[in-house]
Amino acid sequence: MKTILKKETFAGIIGIGSHLPSKTLTNFDLEKIVDTSDKWIKTRTGISERRIIDDNTGLSDLAVSASKKALFDAGLEITDIDLIILSTCSPEMVMPSTACLVQQKLGAKTIPAFDISAGCTGFIYAVAIGAQFIETGCYKKVLVIGADALSKHLDWTDRGTCVLFGDGAGAVVLGVVEQGYGILSNYLAATGAGANLLKIPAGGSGLPATKDSFVKKLHCVQMNGNEVFKFAVRALPQATNAALRKANLTVDDVDYFIPHQANIRILETAARKLGVGFDKIVNNIDKYGNTSTASIPVALDELWQSGVIKKGDVMLLVGFGAGLTWGANVIKWSKTTSSN
Repeated sequence: MKTILKKETFAGIIGIGSHLPSKTLTNFDLEKIVDTSDKWIKTRTGISERRIIDDNTGLSDLAVSASKKALFDAGLEITDIDLIILSTCSPEMVMPSTACLVQQKLGAKTIPAFDISAGCTGFIYAVAIGAQFIETGCYKKVLVIGADALSKHLDWTDRGTCVLFGDGAGAVVLGVVEQGYGILSNYLAATGAGANLLKIPAGGSGLPATKDSFVKKLHCVQMNGNEVFKFAVRALPQATNAALRKANLTVDDVDYFIPHQANIRILETAARKLGVGFDKIVNNIDKYGNTSTASIPVALDELWQSGVIKKGDVMLLVGFGAGLTWGANVIKWSKTTSSN
């Protein structure tokens, strides 16, 4: 039996921000470049439009903008941060890490910075990692970023994938919060047996970039949509219930469910399985599409900026993605005001 140590220090979100590119790509725009329609996309995904990064903007630029907003919301400077963790599955380059590019652009000098890759569940993983650095006393303040620009990895002739994804970044500052608040539990899981269901095959050491790999579009997202859907509607309820059990809570205790924004039908099915009213499910997929690891912090930031969150509200952040991975964070909100 695993021993669970009683926490003496609680880590929570003390600042939050997000950034979306200005360029909007609507379903009607997509009708002009691929065999699809606004009705087809909306019916199957719930997406009306998405934001797309331009050729002069890097993923690190999105991450820096979101980070600056999170720092401002926390009332902090970059010199107050002890560690940067960036989750992405579309890094700006293979090496160095995108986190190091962000560190330099923020003027963070020599603080540690690293990327993690856990597909669209990456932000959930990164929050769990960052919280432990604080709870163990290693660091006091950690900047956690979820950022992706999967539009750079799309086959624009494949309507099964190109209609789904958008670009964006979200960031939170984690710090010490009062006892009983902040991150109450984390649940993380993975199964490499499903690795082939959602992948970008080329670009790594297993299949380096060649003329042939580009001709065959092996640098583009490949997805078995039906199998990913089946996985997602199992994974979201399972991760939700597992994380709530660890926090000694039930779905009735949750004020807001903030799931990975992948497909409206996945969210509706998961809500029914959990017995949760859809009014508790935070959903912005119609505006931004699937922004991968950025989707949860972007949705959380929008909810926070709307002014409806109160101190003491319980949030359930839950996601799934390539790997296959899935997981959840249970958070009791400790912030009272926004600086943005």
